[in-house]
Amino acid sequence: MRDSPTLEKISGEIAIIRFTKPAERNPLSHETLDRLAAFLERLKQEPTIRAVILTGTDDVFLSGADIRDLRNLDRTSATIFSQKGQSLAHALAELQPVTIAAINGYCMGGGLDLALACNTRIASQSAVFAHPGARLGIITGWGGTQRLPRLIGRTRAIELFVTARRLSSTDALEAGLVTQIADPVLETAIAVAKQTITTS
Repeated sequence: MRDSPTLEKISGEIAIIRFTKPAERNPLSHETLDRLAAFLERLKQEPTIRAVILTGTDDVFLSGADIRDLRNLDRTSATIFSQKGQSLAHALAELQPVTIAAINGYCMGGGLDLALACNTRIASQSAVFAHPGARLGIITGWGGTQRLPRLIGRTRAIELFVTARRLSSTDALEAGLVTQIADPVLETAIAVAKQTITTS
């Protein structure tokens, strides 16, 4: 089984964090959160990195918190898990290099929260967005309740949180959730990163 996520570099200035468990829908388990946090800490120490791109594999960007983890949470461990996700999203939002989410497919729950913490979001034509927590009787605790309304407006954000309705890439572009739709999305994100580096 492949590990998730992996860290790659392009041309020395661009780092790509790729989530590589599409068969499991790229869940955000405790282990994945810890690995991602370690990557972000490492990137903070590398002054040559000027852009960081997050992307998934096949038809999945990130599916959110691992349901297997959620089933085993009690009040104390749920608080710890929520704080871990919050800290990770905050670290991503505060990262000095420009951050781009290259959303290649399903972008759900905590995965959407991490995408919202990035500076820019680019979607493939097949990307799908949702906060499905309402169907499970939960709501995101990783900062999405603050970041999503800032992007698409309070009324629309609340509607998405309480209905768990899915947005297509076209819907997301119209709402202001993503800046563009492009395929292949990773190559587009790399081009945007290079342009940003050149002009900054």
